[in-house]
Amino acid sequence: MGIAYIAEFGSQICRDAGEGSTATKVEFAAKLLVMVLALPIIVAILESVLSLLP
Repeated sequence: MGIAYIAEFGSQICRDAGEGSTATKVEFAAKLLVMVLALPIIVAILESVLSLLP
């Protein structure tokens, strides 16, 4: 959640400064970081589902 707020703040600052491409890159980097941090949770869920299968 904090990553999303910081990324939104950073991208808005970039857009206000007229740097639209930098703002897009900041948003992309934040999405990538959130995905990397969520990976262990996704793996744990998949392992739980696979353990239920015979």
